[in-house]
Amino acid sequence: MYFLILLGISKISRRTPFDGDNTVPTPSTASATPARATVREVGLRDGLQSIATVVSTAHKIEWINAAYAAGQREIEVGSFVPARLLPQLADTAEVLAHAKTLPGLVASVLVPNIKGAERALEQGADLMIVPLSASHAHSLANLRKTPDEVVAEVARIRALRDASGRSTLIESGVGTAFGCTLQGEVAESEVLRLMQALLDAGADHVSLADTVGFADPASVARLFDKARALVGDRLACAHFHDTRGMGLANVYGAWQTGITRFDACLAGIGGCPHAPGASGNVTTEDLVFMLERMGVATGIDVSALLALRQRVAGWLAGETLHGTLWQAGLPQNAAPAALREAATA
Repeated sequence: MYFLILLGISKISRRTPFDGDNTVPTPSTASATPARATVREVGLRDGLQSIATVVSTAHKIEWINAAYAAGQREIEVGSFVPARLLPQLADTAEVLAHAKTLPGLVASVLVPNIKGAERALEQGADLMIVPLSASHAHSLANLRKTPDEVVAEVARIRALRDASGRSTLIESGVGTAFGCTLQGEVAESEVLRLMQALLDAGADHVSLADTVGFADPASVARLFDKARALVGDRLACAHFHDTRGMGLANVYGAWQTGITRFDACLAGIGGCPHAPGASGNVTTEDLVFMLERMGVATGIDVSALLALRQRVAGWLAGETLHGTLWQAGLPQNAAPAALREAATA
């Protein structure tokens, strides 16, 4: 989830998060043209902020190295917030510095305010994610700001970015887009209004998140269709929680509308401290497996992710982990390199 427990950036000359990814054909033409999708790992931020265990910097670096070796090229490495609020993410600067040594890796950080953006610019993150909740109640509980106050903060962050001369991308994530355990219903019209307001304020891209697992494939397709009609390819990513077991189905619903970037957490960790019942995110290894079986190329080795999950599970002893692929394993005679061929045979 995009949110935090709450009261510089180098030019992306190598590869941006959006190079060609949103040109994936719709299902009506997908059979004629190979599809691609990007899975952004957010476990190092979204996942770790939601559990009690504090993972060492060395293990975080090991996690990034293994994910990179498996083929992941987008990783959310942490968040710039005071260490007293999130000790789990106190080493974000060090972790980011290592991530930036890996060629072609887009390293993103979450920044809840302009102070966080200042640190992100100083440390050279490739992408800043600014969270906004479409739920007024959740926004106040999580960020101590109304949604429109967050929009105003995005305008200040954009001005800061431009004054710095950096090419840093600003992505603003609209959470509780499908409902909220604190407020209840969140109107689609309000979600769309806030998306447009964020872009008008200076965000380069926006994304939508189902913070508490209220979404279903039909509501996902409906809202993403409306959002894409409004902002086009500036709607860059989908973020789903698997709270009620519909995370992968919701990914498929978004993919049908043309979305090709998805957030996920290894072992399905994650959640939101200020959203009761917001359990883990879509599981990275399950999502990659599903996409590859569908013939959607991710560039990620599923077996390598499963091996990484086993290592991470050892670092998170006693924490609740999720996912199903690790229990069942890969199908017989379905080596990772052959998953797409098996899907199209």
